[in-house]
Amino acid sequence: MESCEILCVDPKSPDQNAIDKAAALIKKGGFVVFPTSSFYGLGTDACNAEAVDRVFRAKKRDPQKPILILVASLADVASLVRSIPKTATRLMEAFWPGSLTLVFGAADLLPSNLTGYTGQIGIRLAGHPVASALARAVGGPITGTSANLSGKGSCTAVAHLDLPIRDQVDLALDAGGLAGGKGSTVVDVTSDPPKILRQGAIDAEEIWTALKG
Repeated sequence: MESCEILCVDPKSPDQNAIDKAAALIKKGGFVVFPTSSFYGLGTDACNAEAVDRVFRAKKRDPQKPILILVASLADVASLVRSIPKTATRLMEAFWPGSLTLVFGAADLLPSNLTGYTGQIGIRLAGHPVASALARAVGGPITGTSANLSGKGSCTAVAHLDLPIRDQVDLALDAGGLAGGKGSTVVDVTSDPPKILRQGAIDAEEIWTALKG
């Protein structure tokens, strides 16, 4: 892959210099490919509307389909959403970090194109050590959408990135092959009771059990 720099990182204990370099690019509106628990993601500054728009174009994604974001800690959520319902707190305590994306009402600081103009935002606490370190170094939310063209399979190895994605990426953090499998389960916590929008790695029974306390 000649169009972007590749830095190999330890999936459990990534080099901080590599993380800082990737974070600096993201802060400038750049694109970084990084590992998540299942697939490689495409990260940029989630609060930068122009950078977010580039993500949509790079993926050829429908602009009305929101892009989820990753945060480094539970404390980061409050400033990004309109409210945190009790049901959301239960689910966060039960499953984060992990394969659960929660959909909240988006705070005004998040660009409208990020939410697909829905006013809602999907958030996940980064679980992979590299993703977590990257979000922490950026100091704000990063996009967590999969690093593939819309409609194509998710990517489990940097070497298998779709060419149009590869050509627009500034840096790839290569942590080796990833497990793949099911994506995150998506739960809308803006309604009561919450709604399961997509069942993924966490099944519905686990969700309802956690909500019952």
